[in-house]
Amino acid sequence: MSGDTLSVMNEELCSLVDRLAHEAGGSAACGRLAATEDAEELARVLVEPQRPLWAREMAAFRLGCAGDRRAFEPLVLLLNHRDPERCVSAAHALARLGDPRTPRAAAALATNTLRTAYALHPVRLLTALRAPESVPALVGTLHRLLVPGDPHWRVALACVEGLGELGDGRARQVLTAALPHPRLGGAAAEALRRLPED
Repeated sequence: MSGDTLSVMNEELCSLVDRLAHEAGGSAACGRLAATEDAEELARVLVEPQRPLWAREMAAFRLGCAGDRRAFEPLVLLLNHRDPERCVSAAHALARLGDPRTPRAAAALATNTLRTAYALHPVRLLTALRAPESVPALVGTLHRLLVPGDPHWRVALACVEGLGELGDGRARQVLTAALPHPRLGGAAAEALRRLPED
């Protein structure tokens, strides 16, 4: 693992610890979960009854970043949480988890019409994963969000930017359709420039 990757992971963990320590009211248990190297202790937190959400998030994040697939289901639940900070942490851990179920789960969250307000981080995760599911999910989500008056333009913008980053020609039609959109047009033009020539 490169030094840059370790630095990002440490930065993410420090940010998580700061946020959850406040949520935990200064509980010593929070510091213990942040410091322990015992994967079994962390895994028990995920299944023990009456554990607070901050403890489950800490355990899932630590296990996910370590590649322990027992964290998969809790992280997917956190990826779809109403609190954006939890979504960011879950996406970070899922990107490092290496579980083959992750792209399908992220695609299901990104394309769920009932959860569009919470789709921003699943969309960004799909871009980072560069999985076979990524382009179809982003194209489908963006196509749906181009309806006039749709309020979820930030999710649409993440789709546009993601499709440009992925550089797949299958996105050409929906990106072209996004050009007239006042909040998406510039990003759509840039994304189109990044696609391969037909």
